[in-house]
Amino acid sequence: MRARAFLLGALMLAAAPTAATAEPGLQEVLLVGNNWAGTADVLASTGDFHRIGRIDVVPDKDERLREIYLNPVRLAFFLGIRETVGEGHDQFVDDMYSTPDGSAIVVSRPSFADVVSIDTGTGAINWRFPVSGFRADHMAVSPDGLRVAVSASTSNRVHVLDIRTGAELGSFATGDKPHENVFSADGRYLWNMSIGEVNNDLDAPFLDPLKGDRRITVVDATTFQQVRIIDMRPRLDAFGTDHSDAVRPVAFSPDESVLYFQVSFFNGFFEYDVPGDRITRVKTLPENPATSDDRTTFVNDSRHHGLSMNPAGTKLCVAGTMDDYATVVDRATLREGPLVTASKPYWATVSGDGAACVISESGTDQVTAIDFATGQKITSVPVGDHPQRVRLARLPAGWTGL
Repeated sequence: MRARAFLLGALMLAAAPTAATAEPGLQEVLLVGNNWAGTADVLASTGDFHRIGRIDVVPDKDERLREIYLNPVRLAFFLGIRETVGEGHDQFVDDMYSTPDGSAIVVSRPSFADVVSIDTGTGAINWRFPVSGFRADHMAVSPDGLRVAVSASTSNRVHVLDIRTGAELGSFATGDKPHENVFSADGRYLWNMSIGEVNNDLDAPFLDPLKGDRRITVVDATTFQQVRIIDMRPRLDAFGTDHSDAVRPVAFSPDESVLYFQVSFFNGFFEYDVPGDRITRVKTLPENPATSDDRTTFVNDSRHHGLSMNPAGTKLCVAGTMDDYATVVDRATLREGPLVTASKPYWATVSGDGAACVISESGTDQVTAIDFATGQKITSVPVGDHPQRVRLARLPAGWTGL
């Protein structure tokens, strides 16, 4: 058992994001991906979170659309993405990170099935990497900032790229519909969570087996060889629940021994003991009476989608997507704080100083900061159309837009 615990410990991830310090010549910012607009808003990472500027992440839009409309197969997938996961809109930006020197941001673009590097000085595209299949999704950057992983959701594969050149360093197979990626603290391992088929209406609990292969895949981040597979189904069964085993956003404790994760269709989250390989607690959060219990109305099977932890590891911040609120939960007691009204919050991250949770409100096109200490709303800042992912980044000092 001790040997097994040691192996699991070696695979454990970094804790929640900590406050980052910008290097000389750089400023720390928040990047907000406006999925339907095809822009990334740049906000101050602390304080009043004011908007600094905006970056066009689809400067090659006309060229990409010409290619798509001349290819019947690609066009079919492009239109399918629009009508399903896009809720009637094209998806132009899912995830984004900056390069270590702040000279570029790297963006995954679902509808264009690619990853691009955009020069923060000129707005020009430095490089473009088409993913396998027909849709790009969540990304992750290695601790040294030099490798970026991206989920190719229709080909069940993750590509790992050199963030400076776009060259592919390797790839690996995943479960169905790879979603979130996270590197280990030392950069040796990469974890991927696959969420299964979310684009159909086979959402009743008895149809759950038709949702596909949902699992966590852990690989060596250098060789891309599979190290471990975690299927949450038997862990959930052992805990005594029949909730979905599609793991959505996650957060890890500072000592790297506990994983908190959301699953499809559920208004709450689970606590997983990583060395012990077992689920230990579940937190069910309030339902909004105005939210339908019809699972087919949940956006991409997500009732709650967005989870982050403060640097001290004492508080969790939860985005209650379909229930239109966000809340801070005490980690020790799992008691929630005030329910902060928010319109379809789609992500939760941590401010640069670690004092606030920052959520994207995709329903009202704004970003809202919530105080971890009090659970109260601090401020809201308008952004572009349908914000989703929010990431800490670094840009050149004095950068104010393109």
